[in-house]
Amino acid sequence: MSQALAIYPHTKRNGLTFTLAGATGLLISFVLFIQYTSLFSFSLLLFGGSSVSLLLGVAKLNEPLISLQLNGKGLTYFHRRGQVTLEWLNLQRIDNVRVTQNMELIELPYIGFKVKKMNPVLDSISPRLATGLLTEQRPLLMTAATHDEDLHSLEQYLGAEFSPFVSHGERYRGVLAMFGRRSETLAENLGFHLYVSHDALDRDPKEMLTLLREWQQQAMQRDVNQ
Repeated sequence: MSQALAIYPHTKRNGLTFTLAGATGLLISFVLFIQYTSLFSFSLLLFGGSSVSLLLGVAKLNEPLISLQLNGKGLTYFHRRGQVTLEWLNLQRIDNVRVTQNMELIELPYIGFKVKKMNPVLDSISPRLATGLLTEQRPLLMTAATHDEDLHSLEQYLGAEFSPFVSHGERYRGVLAMFGRRSETLAENLGFHLYVSHDALDRDPKEMLTLLREWQQQAMQRDVNQ
């Protein structure tokens, strides 16, 4: 496992197909609008469906070619807004994300990463990516609030989200502070600091978990032997 291993996102599949189909459908709908006014209703439906297909295809094409890259030092998560690296030795736990609701265990479509220290993560992530993840993690934040049935705690968190964040003696401000505080809140409620959607994987989540743990175990053994 000395060489890097790339993981390709499921969401990027068929991006070109959706784009070409959408563009072709739009062209045909324009011709029908102009030449065949009697087919207005059909043309309108074709225009709407083609627009959705084109937008979906462009969104898929804009996704990074690689979602995760594993190497001997750690894993790098690639996002359309940037990338962030997690070192194997800084990871405390890797698992599927689960919550208990109404006495039933529900698995969420994410792999979670619990870190020992947030400092290396905050030093690695760009403000642009942190901003994007803050937006994408809102459903997880609401899930955490629903899980604990404590909306008052959620209100307190939101009120303190803009204050500086201190981790192991290092102080962070602005977007990085918000991301650090959000990560700690999610870890307290859902058990993990960072989350990767199953859509970013190219294999079964259980198989992915086994692979990640094997790479981490190899890194830990190398650290012990050094």
